Amino acid sequence: TNWYIRRSRERFWATGEVGPDTRDAFDTLYTVLEVVCRVAAPLLPLTTEEVWRGLVGGRSVHLTDWPDAAGLPADPELVAAMDAVRDVASAGSALRKAANLRTRLPLASLTVVVDDVSQLAGFEPIIADELNLKEVRLVEAGSDEAASYAVAQRLTVNARAAGPRLGRQVQAVIGASRSGDWTVAGDGSVTCGGVPLLDGEFAIETVAGDASDDRATAVLPRGGFVVLDTQVTSELAREGLARDVVRAVQQARRAAGLEVSDRIALEIGGSAGVLEAARVHGDLLAEETLAVDVLVEDRPLPDDTPDLVALGDGERVRVALARP
Repeated sequence: TNWYIRRSRERFWATGEVGPDTRDAFDTLYTVLEVVCRVAAPLLPLTTEEVWRGLVGGRSVHLTDWPDAAGLPADPELVAAMDAVRDVASAGSALRKAANLRTRLPLASLTVVVDDVSQLAGFEPIIADELNLKEVRLVEAGSDEAASYAVAQRLTVNARAAGPRLGRQVQAVIGASRSGDWTVAGDGSVTCGGVPLLDGEFAIETVAGDASDDRATAVLPRGGFVVLDTQVTSELAREGLARDVVRAVQQARRAAGLEVSDRIALEIGGSAGVLEAARVHGDLLAEETLAVDVLVEDRPLPDDTPDLVALGDGERVRVALARP
């Protein structure tokens, strides 16, 4: 998946001696591609042949045996946990987009409220890195803290399933569900308008309530919800701008035909906000762009200066680089 490739990018960029983590990453990618080529060969004969022969160096994918699923490793719990992580990342990304918060702008925190926090425990750094967050907090559903957020549960009665059993009573039950006259017992059974409902006759979903000015809420498809802190402090804004500058420098590196490992001497000019961000986050610029020296101009450049590149929030940068 694109997710695996993106999340493993740093594992593929090994320098020097290749360690176990890099070998595992390549081994997983190789295994998936090789097996998928064999499975898809009858449907995509030419494409799979090209990819498979490039991977394996064999004669033809069409002369190989059909894959045996029993011979492949399986970890259902890890798969389920990563599915939950991806749900959180997708919901958080949607909240960012809705609030017009660009990806390179760091945000303070994301709170994840779910029934089983142990499933996500240990994966907080992945979520934080994927959504560019300073902190990811896991909160157990049903706790006092979870109750403080603007979410609610909604009961939907399946009239087609409940109708044959309840008869005319089903309309009253539907009305009770809409007015909030329903309860859930400790064993999960539901009573609506004084009438017990059976499994399949109802569905309970968590819906997001009204978000505050600095908080956005989204419901997770497998239950629970996330709360994104959308407040952008001046510190976060500066760091986000510095990361915009990093992207501009990386584009300049590619345009100059530099290798990924080439060191550079870097000079940054531009608007006042860019200069301030570059001074505060000079170490970040140097680390991310492999700059041995970062020179920041003393004064902002006029808007009509040639070679200015537009960044977020209306800021502009001019990048000059050379091999040291």
